[in-house]
Amino acid sequence: MAWPNKRTQIIDCKQGAVRCVKFNVDGNYCLTCGSDKTVKLWNPHKNLLLKTYIGHGYEVLDAHSSGDNAHICSGGMDKAVVLFDVSTGQTVRKFRDHAGTVNTVCFNEESTVILSGSIDCSVRAWDIRSKKHEPIQILNEAKDSVTSVQVSDHEILSGSADSKVRRYDLRMGKMFSDYVGKPISCVRFTRDSQCVLVSSTDTTVKLIDKDSGEMLNQYQGHKNVSYKIDCCLNHQDTQVLSGSEDGKVFIWDLVEAKLVDTLNHETSRTIHSLSFHPSEPLLLTACADKVFVWESNH
Repeated sequence: MAWPNKRTQIIDCKQGAVRCVKFNVDGNYCLTCGSDKTVKLWNPHKNLLLKTYIGHGYEVLDAHSSGDNAHICSGGMDKAVVLFDVSTGQTVRKFRDHAGTVNTVCFNEESTVILSGSIDCSVRAWDIRSKKHEPIQILNEAKDSVTSVQVSDHEILSGSADSKVRRYDLRMGKMFSDYVGKPISCVRFTRDSQCVLVSSTDTTVKLIDKDSGEMLNQYQGHKNVSYKIDCCLNHQDTQVLSGSEDGKVFIWDLVEAKLVDTLNHETSRTIHSLSFHPSEPLLLTACADKVFVWESNH
């Protein structure tokens, strides 16, 4: 079983602290969000900067590219959700209904709606085809900052600092919630959408059965007590990965929950953002002002 264990590139992003790194849909490009208010588009395989997007008034915390690679949405500390045109670099829309920092953004599967989660305890849905500036839906069940949002074809998944994972089934019009005990820093659907991966500030990553809420596995060894840290699955749903507050990325076997490897970044600073390639054993990690590219040498 191959996993990314060899560092092949270090990208000096030159945008202050890199708050987030994310592959696009096909894995050919990636986005980085900076404390210098910019979003940058890269070819990470060639360490090549393609474009810089300017439209935020403060630090950018998250970004996501649309399924057709035509648009980028981003959110940040200026409370705004911004929609950029990829090719022109222009700001297409700016949505300003949140009352506080926007922590997390993503497109729905059709890339017609942006979902944003904020420190104002809400998830808001924005129709990018509409001329209106108000959200088409507000999910305000969270009692504390919404830190992570993900979407499947008919579900919205959110994690919040109130220690709850909430799943909104749009077909049934129902919300399901699971209490995990500590503030949540990241939630992810497995690729088959049957389970949910949840990392929280009790230094654990948990695998939870979506329908029963039962905990199937728990992954430990990393450190996560103070910061919002990403977890993710590899491209085959066979391994679980998490950043850590000690300069490492931890990789576990999904089924056995045994530690497979740790990726050392030669720093003691937090590795808070990571993104796995959609179809290959390739990983991007962000720490301080740099992005690291990891490939498999198995």
